[in-house]
Amino acid sequence: MTHTVDPKFRERYRAIDARDPRFDGQFFTAVSSTGIYCRPSCPARTPKPENVSFFLTSAAAQRAGYRACRRCAPEAAPGTPEWNIRGDTAARAMRLINDGVVDREGVAGLASRLGYSPRHLNRILLAELGAGSLALARARRAQAARSLIIETDLSMSRIAFAAGFTSVRQFNDTMLDIFGLRPGDLRRAGGTSRPSPTLGVELPVRQPFDAPGVFGFLAARAVGGVEVADLGDPTRLRYARTLTLPWGPGAVEVVAKRSARGWNLRAQLELTTLADAAPAVARVRRLLDLDADPVAVDRGLAEDPRLAALVERTPGIRVPGAVDPHELVVRAMVGQHISVAAARTHLTRLATGIGHPHASAFEGLDTLFPDPVEIVRSDLLRLPARSLGYLRATLEALISGELVVDVGADAPELSAQLLAQPGIGPWTSAYIRMRVLGSPDAWLHGDVALLAGASAIGLADADHRTLAAHADTWSPWRSYAAMHLWRAAAGRKRT
Repeated sequence: MTHTVDPKFRERYRAIDARDPRFDGQFFTAVSSTGIYCRPSCPARTPKPENVSFFLTSAAAQRAGYRACRRCAPEAAPGTPEWNIRGDTAARAMRLINDGVVDREGVAGLASRLGYSPRHLNRILLAELGAGSLALARARRAQAARSLIIETDLSMSRIAFAAGFTSVRQFNDTMLDIFGLRPGDLRRAGGTSRPSPTLGVELPVRQPFDAPGVFGFLAARAVGGVEVADLGDPTRLRYARTLTLPWGPGAVEVVAKRSARGWNLRAQLELTTLADAAPAVARVRRLLDLDADPVAVDRGLAEDPRLAALVERTPGIRVPGAVDPHELVVRAMVGQHISVAAARTHLTRLATGIGHPHASAFEGLDTLFPDPVEIVRSDLLRLPARSLGYLRATLEALISGELVVDVGADAPELSAQLLAQPGIGPWTSAYIRMRVLGSPDAWLHGDVALLAGASAIGLADADHRTLAAHADTWSPWRSYAAMHLWRAAAGRKRT
């Protein structure tokens, strides 16, 4: 009965006893007496401690022989924030698996990206997460398939291949094994699917969620034709953009609606092929930082009296991510020495001039953001010659593979690679890590808006060095602290 002396067991058991939704997706509860696993907020009666085991991933629970609870639908929970907080091999692997790398490149491709043999990577994942690469990918496919079964009227065969299964039989066997229901029965149990010319999916999110802040951040930086936002109705926010996905171009429209319980989000996807459904959803979730743990972030930052008022004013603040790492590198380098508005003008001119046209039913979208090869060949950016040379050198490094920027990158290694590029300093490196990797603890040294925000909260005499030293006390949530300071600086400017 080692459970009774394990602090993590006690904490997790208290969470399931309280049916605390804040922990949904962060771990899974398996009950030996029923053979099922649940999310922490499951409304079922709390099981006896001796019958409970906890798993970090649903794949580990499935590997141990448990089936998903039909009542609480653990596969529909938000994802764990650990894959951004942690920078180890297991976390990097999970980010790549969620992006569909195993489906596209196999376990060998995943292992190669991470610098390990498939066998050694499997040992790492089994030790850290309780399941290997294939089991984790299988769980991701099941999660994607369940969403498509419940949310759409697609045929089961189309759903099978859209979710990443290699055959309908494999799809049927997996769904029966995990959910205890055949796909058709799962659809009937979930209610009526919604026919639509696009693919619609709910986006689970932990509350509180600062939807106005996230959508406002994206709106201020929206590149014409590539992105569009509508913030006119404070209870219904809209953001849409085109996407370059593994199997072809697409687009997404996200609508956030305010309810008594917080913000509810739903995405509509336009895809070249359904094989891009799961990667598209994963990328949109990263863009909106939907898998963060806002309670932990707010609690940590509110310990500083100078930030407490900002946290109280804006609970659930998020750090927007990126749907395309290479695009984010371009954005960061173009914008590193100019205003947000000026960067937006430059990037819109670039996209309008050389971006591929894309026909979308979503209002305001008609262009794909150009790729590095197209940008290197272009002369549309009106930047100083030195800055333009730095940008082209970095893009050529991305094209050649000398520089690798993706969600599976090792943060210290990526930082070193970026800083080795001419024209990339600590600010740009941190900004790229913050938005591409979802790093919660990046600090943008030298950012003048951070100084303005610090002055707004009473750190009036701070310079960059003293502010950075003070920011160390906000670790491991400095990226989120930066978002608060940026907002404080913008508020002071308006007044």
